[in-house]
Amino acid sequence: MDPAVFDELEHTLTADGPEAACRRLCDRLREEKDYHALFYALLMQKRHELGVSPVPTGPSKDLPESAHAPYEDAIRHAGRLVGGLYLEEGRLPEAWWYFRMLGEPGPVKAALEARQPVEGDDVQSLVQIAFYEGVHPRKGFDWVLERFGICSAITTLGGQEVRHAAEDRQYCLQRLVQALYSELRERLAAEIERRDGKRPPEADAAEGAVLKLIEGRDWLFEDDGYHIDTSHLSSVVQMSVDLPPCKELHLARELCAYGKRLSGRFRGRNEPPFEDLYEAYDKYLGVLTGEDVEGGVAYYREQVEKNAAEGGGTFPAEVLVNLLLRLERPKEALAVARKHLVNADGQRLTCPGVAELAQQVGDYRTLAEAAREKGDAVHFLAGLLGARGKQSER
Repeated sequence: MDPAVFDELEHTLTADGPEAACRRLCDRLREEKDYHALFYALLMQKRHELGVSPVPTGPSKDLPESAHAPYEDAIRHAGRLVGGLYLEEGRLPEAWWYFRMLGEPGPVKAALEARQPVEGDDVQSLVQIAFYEGVHPRKGFDWVLERFGICSAITTLGGQEVRHAAEDRQYCLQRLVQALYSELRERLAAEIERRDGKRPPEADAAEGAVLKLIEGRDWLFEDDGYHIDTSHLSSVVQMSVDLPPCKELHLARELCAYGKRLSGRFRGRNEPPFEDLYEAYDKYLGVLTGEDVEGGVAYYREQVEKNAAEGGGTFPAEVLVNLLLRLERPKEALAVARKHLVNADGQRLTCPGVAELAQQVGDYRTLAEAAREKGDAVHFLAGLLGARGKQSER
């Protein structure tokens, strides 16, 4: 700041008093766009008005009781003012510092929604606020896809450190499936056009474009041919099973159909029940879309029995339990858990165990029987008491 300002402030203080000097300082800081200093100047002004030390030497709770409410109001007013000034200049990270302090993400969310990053913008800082700090996860994920690509989007969405509302995660998953599907469709169309000399009309089909493009074109897969990153393909297919009923489930099934046509070297070795990765996930997705519910359930039952016969782990049974629960068939889920997960309740399961399912279904007798087999006297008696209470309700 111009050194002359200091003389000006001292003169104003002497000639017109503290209030005028404070106003002058705030005006100059605003003119200089030193908004961070403006925030503290506004608080200093309020402290002087309240008759307390203009220099904060401790937390605001140390102020006299009568000053607490007006000083907290002053903090909110100054934060909104300064945050708003930063927003007017498009300086979202600085604005977010103040609105986050106030617990008021709304203005920053609105600014993120309206923001169209241009060349030279620090998009990563915008993604940090929007996605990782949860101010506008959908916008942040869109920027990840557009600016950093599918690989970064998969990593971002698959991170365990960030948790968003179910509907926001659903949006991100849908966008990810759409992006990979579009990339595959365009690359298939480009290869066919190179061979045939014209763009295939199937590429612009309203539905089923990928299925139509690969149908009858075995040459696309000759010599270990592939058209998109196969690790992206497997990751997106696996993540898609978390979607609720929506059109993207059908797109994911088309991705599976493509994956099934790939050379075995690109399908990898996977753990049961997903040994045949794209076949298995296609069956799962077919259940979720309602296109082949019983066929898909039968497929996973077969995988569970096969795995059990070979002395495998519990994961296939856990997958089947979760699938049956998504179909709202908890009694069948309990039967599977009763048979395959009785000795696994203490493990870190990916599905509810026997005790939780028995309680959900209200089948306490099954809980007691399973507990007896395990030698678990606590759950045995709990099951008997639950069954007894169930009978008394009738």
